[in-house]
Amino acid sequence: MSSTASGEPRGDDATRRVGRVAVALVLGLIVGIGVASLGQPVLSRAVALLEPVGAIWVNGIRMTVVPLVVALLLRAVARDSEAAIGRTGGLAFGVFVALHIVAAIVALAIIGPLMSGLTIDPASATRLQADASAATTATSEQVRALPGLAQWVTSLAPANVVRAAADGAMLPLIVFTVLFGLALRRIPSDRRDAVLRVVDGIGAAMLQIVRWLIALAPVGIFTLVAPLAARLGLSLAGALGYYVVAYAVAMLALAIVLMIVGALGGGVSPMRFIRAALPAQAVAFSSSSSLASLPALVDSSTRIGIPAALGGFVLPLAVSSFKVGSAVAWVIGTTFLARLYGVELSVADQLTVVASAVALSFATPGVPNGAFLLLAPLLASVGLPASGVALLIAIDSIPDLFATMTNVTGDFAAVSIVNRVSHRAEVPVAAPDIATS
Repeated sequence: MSSTASGEPRGDDATRRVGRVAVALVLGLIVGIGVASLGQPVLSRAVALLEPVGAIWVNGIRMTVVPLVVALLLRAVARDSEAAIGRTGGLAFGVFVALHIVAAIVALAIIGPLMSGLTIDPASATRLQADASAATTATSEQVRALPGLAQWVTSLAPANVVRAAADGAMLPLIVFTVLFGLALRRIPSDRRDAVLRVVDGIGAAMLQIVRWLIALAPVGIFTLVAPLAARLGLSLAGALGYYVVAYAVAMLALAIVLMIVGALGGGVSPMRFIRAALPAQAVAFSSSSSLASLPALVDSSTRIGIPAALGGFVLPLAVSSFKVGSAVAWVIGTTFLARLYGVELSVADQLTVVASAVALSFATPGVPNGAFLLLAPLLASVGLPASGVALLIAIDSIPDLFATMTNVTGDFAAVSIVNRVSHRAEVPVAAPDIATS
């Protein structure tokens, strides 16, 4: 990969990389939907054979997450003062809240008009309500299994940090790493520097692996998207299809707003910001995993001039606790269920849903459909049966792709804004030794 002295790829290389990723994503959707439309078992089996290739690519990215996060966090914490770390963390949280407010405004502004065209005939409503009731038992068990506040807080101090790392439990791992970094500051400098030299080498190696994998992104993304599209096809129709399309449109609209806000707030040209964000967005969309996109996010942040130490500190926090799409997901989900059950949502009800989404998004459990499981207890307060959540979860395969992509876009916007504001506020950030070229 050709690069400038600063390690950023030249414009033509970046544009070609973005183009290849976009083409692979579109081709995967076209091939998958085409196979589903033809209904030929031989073609379906052939496309299914691609899945292991995509899984290997995602696993390759995932294997770099823990060592990369630990290396970058240790670098930032061990070099910065405790006061600087606290200021950066507080600034990041403030930016998260501000972007949540932006998302809430977008949700309240566009979802009403988007859902205004949805009509559900009585026969379809009866069938969908029956489907929701039939799936209620499993959903209720998942809701009961959610950790309470005390259990969630307790889990932040991992009894076994190796197990937390193996399980991909990022918040407990971040807590341990921050404590370890603070402890390094208290030991003799020669011993601390020896540890940090190893850590810098690990971080540089992980970033290099990530760049190799991003170079293979078109192959990985195509082999992930094509089988998924072949399974889903165009089978969604009627009210459910309308909900899925409206959800996708709302998330794309929020992602566009976030890219504009992130570019302007970070002092980066919009096109440069979009080019840098696309690889991480593509990983998020194809894998439906914010965590899998973290290494690509770290790499992309260096492409727009964000120090590795700052990106390595803010991005793990963002991926672990910042779900900017929650407001859109909850508002559109409750609006759909309100139409289904014939309940009129007042402005106060919608504001309740938005406020709850923002507040609870920071504690979303790391389980499948965790956001919707948290929505279940709230539905009763706005006059909707909790069983409706089962229906939303049942059709969440496609919406979750767009939600994950939007969440990752929010993470990238957040670190861009934090970088600019921290410079203005003269919050010191350790100069990274990790190579960015």
